[in-house]
Amino acid sequence: MLARETMSFREAAPAKINLTLRVQGLRSDGYHEIESLVAFAEIGDRVVLTPGAERRVVASGRFAADIDGPNLLDTALGLLCGFDAEVQLGTVHLEKNLPVAAGLGGGSADAAALLRAVRRANPGKASDIPWHAVAARLGADVPVCLAGTPALISGIGDKVAPLGPAHRLPTAAAVLVNPRLPLPTAQVYRALAAGPASVVGQPPAPPGPFFNLASLVEVMRAHGNDLERPAISLLPAIADIKAALAAQPGCCIAAMSGSGPTCFGIFAEKAEAQNAAGALTRTYPRWWVVATQVVGASLPGPTNATDVGS
Repeated sequence: MLARETMSFREAAPAKINLTLRVQGLRSDGYHEIESLVAFAEIGDRVVLTPGAERRVVASGRFAADIDGPNLLDTALGLLCGFDAEVQLGTVHLEKNLPVAAGLGGGSADAAALLRAVRRANPGKASDIPWHAVAARLGADVPVCLAGTPALISGIGDKVAPLGPAHRLPTAAAVLVNPRLPLPTAQVYRALAAGPASVVGQPPAPPGPFFNLASLVEVMRAHGNDLERPAISLLPAIADIKAALAAQPGCCIAAMSGSGPTCFGIFAEKAEAQNAAGALTRTYPRWWVVATQVVGASLPGPTNATDVGS
């Protein structure tokens, strides 16, 4: 039998970093109104879609076994079929490199990566499916992960305002630290016990401009993360992580991402971040520690691969 070639579509699913996160209050629909400055790290999961008749999700990687309950990728496949029964799907391979329930938007980034892969696999239907609406149905973080560019998000996360050239973020060296303990987002919001959200007015103005790393750190200090206090009340190890990061030479600021428990430190130099990651790994071997970069521009372009089968 002659070999046949099947094109696979690969997409990066980078970690989402909430540089700031303000909670404006609890809405009448049970969701929280937020405002958050979001960027993405170089590290993340990877998603590969191989179109075919069989529709399934296969997970591998360091944290694949930690996925509990239905995979959001299965939900995304079903939702896409509901919008268009003729859309070409197939087998999805998830390489799970990020901790689960870590405040890094891992599942949302995976779902967004799948949507981008499906869009590329179905060029004739690219304009037929409301991709942003599908993303919003999947979760509050999925729309910004689908956009894949630094942005100021608001609403429940569904309103995404990409940062223009005048407000472009500086690329910064960073260290991510997770205590290998999950912290469900819903628990953190319940502990916050936010009051009712006020009537939404004009969209928030983008922060910046950011002339250098110091100006970004200044904005982060001014706005902070409103979920940090309730997250620490549920998982005190977060305070220990922040303190350990802040004590590293060259750390400009240490903060928690999203609803936690992952924290990150911003460093002026890549070598300082790498040295800090090494020191933290030696001191706290049970923690997940990685040196990376928080990227100030859009995600890198996707790649294709050709798998040869019989």
